[in-house]
Amino acid sequence: MSLEGESDSRKRKRTSHACDSCRHRKVRCDGRQPCATCAASGEDCLFGAEAIPKTKSDLILDVALRSETMLREMSTQLHALLAAATPVDPRVASSPLAFFSPHTVESSHRPPSPRDQISNAILSQFHSSTTESILAWPHFKDSHSLRQNYRGSVFHLESLRTPFKPKSTGVLPYATKSDVQSILRSFEDNVNFWYPTLSRSRAAEIELRVLSGGLDESLDSCLALLVMALGCASELIHCSATDTSRSNLEQQHRWQLISALYFDFAFKKIHLAQAECSTEAVQCLFFTALFFAFLQRPIQAWSFISAAAIKCRLLLSYPAVDGFSENLECLRRIFWSCYILESDYLAELSALPQTGIAEIESSIPLPGEYRTHASLSTEEHSSLYFLACISMRRLLNRVHDLLYARSNGIASDTKHFPSVVTELDHQLEKWKDLLPPPFQFTPDHNTTRSIEAGFLRQRYLACKSVIYRPYLTWALSLTTRGEDIPPIAYDGCKTCLEACCLHAQNLQGFSQTVMVDTWICSLSMASVMLIVLAAAREPSLVGCLPPGVSEIGPNLSKNLTQWMQIPGHGVSPSVLQSIRLIEDATVSLCTILEL
Repeated sequence: MSLEGESDSRKRKRTSHACDSCRHRKVRCDGRQPCATCAASGEDCLFGAEAIPKTKSDLILDVALRSETMLREMSTQLHALLAAATPVDPRVASSPLAFFSPHTVESSHRPPSPRDQISNAILSQFHSSTTESILAWPHFKDSHSLRQNYRGSVFHLESLRTPFKPKSTGVLPYATKSDVQSILRSFEDNVNFWYPTLSRSRAAEIELRVLSGGLDESLDSCLALLVMALGCASELIHCSATDTSRSNLEQQHRWQLISALYFDFAFKKIHLAQAECSTEAVQCLFFTALFFAFLQRPIQAWSFISAAAIKCRLLLSYPAVDGFSENLECLRRIFWSCYILESDYLAELSALPQTGIAEIESSIPLPGEYRTHASLSTEEHSSLYFLACISMRRLLNRVHDLLYARSNGIASDTKHFPSVVTELDHQLEKWKDLLPPPFQFTPDHNTTRSIEAGFLRQRYLACKSVIYRPYLTWALSLTTRGEDIPPIAYDGCKTCLEACCLHAQNLQGFSQTVMVDTWICSLSMASVMLIVLAAAREPSLVGCLPPGVSEIGPNLSKNLTQWMQIPGHGVSPSVLQSIRLIEDATVSLCTILEL
């Protein structure tokens, strides 16, 4: 090889991953020649000769890009599987979203966009995998005790609750510098770890504003009060997880009062966020949604999630002139947070109107560099954890849509759903294998190496059970007709029920579950108990249930009853109804197993 050839080879090895145009714009580059961004804009796609040293943020992005590449390959495989299962309208077959999106004429008219690197993961409306859908199974039509305590739909129960009313009077408690720093640290370690949307610079401004007594009638003051309210709520969750001594109960009551006071003062200013259109306004709406989730008021939480998502979409449609700023990254992170939470609520209230963020999720960049924590190591772990939660929610949405969508779900198509289930399970296992070491887990009863790994294991088990549920409904329909269950259906039932039971047995007081997901968790666990009960009633399926299944109900009831009372701001009627369903199902289950 000539010296000139060696020089060219060395230059090629030093070529950076992002082209010059994408690096200048600070947008994600797919590394192709030409890349998608340059191809769309008609610009020359040139790669510099000297590579930029990779930061931790670059390494995180590399993992995300590898994941997206893998998802594109899996999407192609799933497309082939589903094409064999259901006829595809030729008007939509060429659409980049034809696979994961509802097959509509309108979607077929949307011109293909180079930004659609992977299909959008949309959770269809009116899917058949909610807890209410399971209770409507014919196997429970004679269960008078279950139906007697089921007083109405979740939405109607929550809509008839006493309206939320902030206190008309009250004085914020005096807080020393140490108190404020402790509360903000709790917010950073909890809320801002799960949903890393508040920068360190903004947190420093909030600390200064609170300590200086500068809480006026402004949007910045509203944001500061919301952060303090969520920090106090985090302290309450931590306090509730420790001992139950009298002094600790008094401390819990103190945190209840303080968090409620901060939120009351913030809520009186929330009209400012609703009127303005800025990053701070979106943050205020999002944090208000989180506090309503903590209060276990799902309708209010969903309404503020929707408001934040819609305003976020608007601002992302008109980004800053330079193409990148701290505000832009903040908006993108709030977008992904709303995507996760909106999908969680839609999973149990399928008729809720959607904001449309799921329809554009594949075009929004994944989280990038953003200073959110004092420790760079914690900041890196938070970003990786956030990515793991995003990718899991994407997969869950695909599962719900492919199998349970009212229009094109194939869960009842016994000839074709097994191949789709196999592929979805393959994607789930790949997700688990790609998790960074701090978040890795084994799907069993063993203690995880971190709380976050324990929470992700719960997500994994929930997804596994939903993927394999079609086998259970197939087997139940066969037993109803007096037919034998084929081995493939029996094995699928066993996988579904083992995942369901592990999900319930591993339920713990994870801070994220207690603070944000208690309402969702109560409905999810009620569905677990109903599924287990349906299987236990069929002698041919009892063998699929793991040992200790009769102990699941008391554990669920105990935990949920405790968490329901933590906010100290009223009791959610739908959470209470879920607990009653769990208790009634437990009585029926124990009676069957004792026979």
